[in-house]
Amino acid sequence: MPLVVLVPSAAAPLRRPPPSRFVHPRRNLALTRTRCAPSPPAEAQSVKPPRPRRYPKQFPGEVVGVAEEMRFVAMRLRNPKKTTLKDAKRSEGAAEDDESEEDDHEVKEQEDNSELEEEEEEDEEEDNHEVAEEGDSEVEGEWMPSIEGFVRYLVDSKLVFDTVERVVAGSTDVAYVYFRKGGLERSASIEKDLEWFREQGFEIPEPSTHGSNYAAYLSELAGSNAPAFLSHYYNIYFSHTTGGLAIGKKICDKILEGRVLEFYKWDTDAELLLKDAREKLNELSKHWSRKDRNLCLKETAKCFQYMGRIVRLIIS
Repeated sequence: MPLVVLVPSAAAPLRRPPPSRFVHPRRNLALTRTRCAPSPPAEAQSVKPPRPRRYPKQFPGEVVGVAEEMRFVAMRLRNPKKTTLKDAKRSEGAAEDDESEEDDHEVKEQEDNSELEEEEEEDEEEDNHEVAEEGDSEVEGEWMPSIEGFVRYLVDSKLVFDTVERVVAGSTDVAYVYFRKGGLERSASIEKDLEWFREQGFEIPEPSTHGSNYAAYLSELAGSNAPAFLSHYYNIYFSHTTGGLAIGKKICDKILEGRVLEFYKWDTDAELLLKDAREKLNELSKHWSRKDRNLCLKETAKCFQYMGRIVRLIIS
């Protein structure tokens, strides 16, 4: 049997895999040294400035009370060149609120203030010679009162005082209770004076349009907003016990031969009675919002407008 020799076949050469297309060629990367700028000291670093503290704007007289605020408004109405709300200095010691509440409060307050100032300016232009003139009504050579005109003034005044005193005495609003039987009431006194004029043969007329409109406005206001109504309440008595007394003295001297009417008499000192009403109003206003106080200031201007028209009946 022949001998078979197995010769191993030549091994297949190894194949190198093709380079991947995702393999990037080698690059000679030059290593360089970079320097970092030194950090500035802590003092030089920019620090966000603290938020400025904001205080709510205060009205002239706000620290004392709303009655004092209304006095500043009355002063401005009487002499707008010397006393203005814009020129008055801000009072110190305002309460501090949260920052977010301060922003909302300040924006709202600025809107209320601007609205108040605009309305007062319009009122001054409309009734420049009729507002808060009770104490300065005499004009040399022109101020000539008549008995008939003075009687019309008393009739309108009685209607106004009747309305105010009726609301205070009969309302269930707790705010009005503080002012009942305060001694400032004038309705009964005016009734005695009108009866005396009637005995002297003078005809007592019906209330004028000015008096009727004002009485209707007070009645409507009393049921909708107590702070606004009390603004009229205080300013009506304030104007009568100050400028009204000056008018009464001139009337008595000129056309009544010195007779002092009951309208200008009080059982006690009128200034003390007004002071008591002012203190009660200031104490009550501590529970009012700034919006209610602003409304009181607006109604103060309206009160003097209405009363100024009624006073002018004396010389009509």
